Amino acid sequence: MSFSQDVKAEILRRKVSRPCCCTAAAYAIACFGKYFDDRGIVLQTETEGVAAFAQKMYARCGITGQILRKERAAGSVVYEFSVKDSEEIRKMLELFGHTGRETALRIKPGCFKCQQCVSHFVAAAFLCCGTATDPEKGYNIEFLSTRYQLSQQLEAILAEHEFHPHRALRKGANTVYIKAGDHIEDLLTFMGAGNGAMRIMEQRMYNEMRNKTNRLSNCETANLGKSVQAAVQVQMAIRALEAAGALETLPEPLLTTAKMRMQYPDLPLARLAEKFNPPVSKAGLSHRFKRIQQAAQRLSASSETKGKDQHA
Repeated sequence: MSFSQDVKAEILRRKVSRPCCCTAAAYAIACFGKYFDDRGIVLQTETEGVAAFAQKMYARCGITGQILRKERAAGSVVYEFSVKDSEEIRKMLELFGHTGRETALRIKPGCFKCQQCVSHFVAAAFLCCGTATDPEKGYNIEFLSTRYQLSQQLEAILAEHEFHPHRALRKGANTVYIKAGDHIEDLLTFMGAGNGAMRIMEQRMYNEMRNKTNRLSNCETANLGKSVQAAVQVQMAIRALEAAGALETLPEPLLTTAKMRMQYPDLPLARLAEKFNPPVSKAGLSHRFKRIQQAAQRLSASSETKGKDQHA
């Protein structure tokens, strides 16, 4: 199953114990199904468990609904839960406080009797119109609806619980979405999908560790490049002094250092320092290399001055 299907399966396993929470879940199914008016309600879903959940919630509210299995032309199957009997529609509209003739459907806060009601309402809304991206591909959870007012109110409910939602119009559908991984974790936990939240958390930890490793690797590569460049510059200075016959004129510590570097051209500074008898410090060795380079620079400057004097 996809990550989105896993989340829905986990929500379906969640126990809805209080009657008021059953009403809130049933209300979300009405609001975020295909339609909800004086003709009744229709919810279409590709998940049989979601249709069965809808039927169960309505039954616990004393309302009878039907499930039809429909095959599409492409060979896929859709499950349709509906309440179309006139008496059942009357009971449903009375329960939710609607007339069924509203021009713009709005969520009625009176349908929420406790804090858990909101949790079950949001979870049922996700079952009807939600999708969640596989955390290995990215962090995103969405609720899609054709009804502008409902999307606006759902966004407000999610914002009130600090899930930091956003809203956009995409291909004619009002989309309420959340992209921050930590907020998606919180929302999944709120909806009763703790395992889904754990998968997000594990993926975030993995990504953070991988990014940290990459940063360290890049830093080490940059430092290695600087070390190699410094070693090459020292060796060029030593060769310049040697070519001019000036190497042997260096003080004994610098001459020994130059010979040691040419003997071990690829050793890092710290490892090379250990080769001396007695060993020298890394800082001390670095200072000697600077003095060797300065000697080579003085030799080069002196040669240029003599050349100019001869031309003059």
